Parts: sequence; C-alpha cells; structure tokens
Amino acid sequence: MTEQVLTHLDEKGQARMVDVSAKAHTEREATATATIFMQPETLTMIVEGKHKKGDVMATARIAAIMAAKRTPDLIPMCHPLMITSVKVELIPDLEKSCVVINATCKTVGQTGIEIEALTSATVAALTLYDMCKAVDRGMVIEQVKLLEKIGGKSGNWQR
Repeated sequence: MTEQVLTHLDEKGQARMVDVSAKAHTEREATATATIFMQPETLTMIVEGKHKKGDVMATARIAAIMAAKRTPDLIPMCHPLMITSVKVELIPDLEKSCVVINATCKTVGQTGIEIEALTSATVAALTLYDMCKAVDRGMVIEQVKLLEKIGGKSGNWQR
C-alpha cells in the first residue's frame, strides 16, 4: 500500500485549504447514497402522501439540493464549486421499510465534488428524519457512502 499524504495539513501539521490553482478544469461527477430505515407505517404515510406536514419526499429533495450548494459553509476545508447539476433520487423500499437516497452532483472545476454528493444524500436523510420524528423517533440513518466519482487527476472510482 502506498503512503497517503494528508493534503489538508501543512508541514507543521496545521490545517490549510489545499491550493488547486495549478490543476486543470475538468468535468467531475460524484454519486453518494444514504439509507433511512423507519417503521412500515411511517413509510406508508410518506409514500401515500398522508403526512400532515406535506410532501416529505419533495422537501427532502429540495433540502438535498440546497445542501450540496452550501457544502463549503459546512465543511471547513471544502472549496466552493460551481455546481452544474444536482440530481436526487428518493427510492422507497416497502419490503425493507426504508428510503434509499442517491445524490449525484456535477461540476467543471479543479477539485472533486464527492463531499457535495455525500452532504446532499445525508441532508436528505436528516430532512426525512426531521419531518417524521413526531411519528417515528426510532428511525435510523445508515449506509452513507460514496458510490462513484468520475473525472479529475485520480480518474474514475466505483464502489
């Protein structure tokens, strides 16, 4: 295994934002996922649109898109990116009593967009939790992970 360099630390071990000014502008894309498990009754209520707070899935989708755009405000060393696309899928799975969230973010820039995709998927799950906590406090968010990244110097990666 090759030695990894922690690029967010300088030679003195102090935090820094990585200088990407010499990197080429390339198309970049990343997809992340998160899963929120809940009681079957909660999922049925969401799917049937019977939640008194309104369209829970639409609200989570909007929150996910907003989160991708606000990632540098949340993650200290994250570069602000010109995001060209955010696509959020919320897939109810009645058999497993969960909602699988897939968030894909795209940009043309000098650094990756993985953190934006991960933030997007996570915030969608948190929004579902927030909107449904009054009826189901036992919900569990898990399996937050990067599925794929495309582009950049390191090339493509897929789980």
